[in-house]
Amino acid sequence: MLAVLTDSTCDLHPDVARTLGIQTVSLSVQLGDRSLLDWQEVDPDAVYDHLRSGGSVSTQPVTTLAFEAAYRDLLKTHEQIVSIHISGQLSETVQHAREAAERLGAKDRIHIVDSGLASAPLAEAVIAARDAVSAGGTAETARRAVEHVRHNLHAEFTVPSLEYLRRGGRIGRAQEFFGNMLGMRPVLAFMGGELKATRRVRATGATQDLLGTLKERFGDTPLSVAIVHAGRDPGRIAELRSAMTASGLNVVRGRMQLMGPVVGAHVGPGTYGFMARPAEA
Repeated sequence: MLAVLTDSTCDLHPDVARTLGIQTVSLSVQLGDRSLLDWQEVDPDAVYDHLRSGGSVSTQPVTTLAFEAAYRDLLKTHEQIVSIHISGQLSETVQHAREAAERLGAKDRIHIVDSGLASAPLAEAVIAARDAVSAGGTAETARRAVEHVRHNLHAEFTVPSLEYLRRGGRIGRAQEFFGNMLGMRPVLAFMGGELKATRRVRATGATQDLLGTLKERFGDTPLSVAIVHAGRDPGRIAELRSAMTASGLNVVRGRMQLMGPVVGAHVGPGTYGFMARPAEA
């Protein structure tokens, strides 16, 4: 038997992950003097409320000890583990996974994959790996499924406020000032395992720009899509759904996914994005 393990930055709720047959380990969120396990002990909206109130938030990777415990438990019932994680450019989590496998002397049974992704794109890759395993695939088949998703997926995000990128040290005060003055916002995408600004768009037209980019890239290709939003804002989520419906994209599968505490802590409440890849039979 082959187990599929990922970390909490895939932003699948733990109950959903369990239903899908996916095991998870959690990163940690530091709210003031409290260290809380991502998703398990802290809800995304608690992080966003803390940020809005002016509080500081930091995050920590999954520890090597936590990986050792998870691997020991899974190896009692599974011959091998495929361990798929947040980009090593964004977190030391995948390095800690490698250290744990080394300590256990089980590198031949634990296959660690640096996805180069996070949030909904990571979830998409992990679900594809789970599907490959469920179909009787090997650890190598699962790894190829992750690579296939990464190669074919297009995901972009943008932020309603530059404040949280500035507070997190990703932009300076001058960039925040001029961005707000001009009404411009960065479009963020995964490149080389990092979340980078690929262009800047007017805040008022950001949704149409992101969807237009997907339409230009995929045309009428049948797609699997996800709408990602940082926070439970029913009105805003309904707007994003309507925009997706009106975009002309050929959506055959879709889901709405909350951005979780760890990822959301770095980009702030209200961040949103669209992800798409060709649907496969």
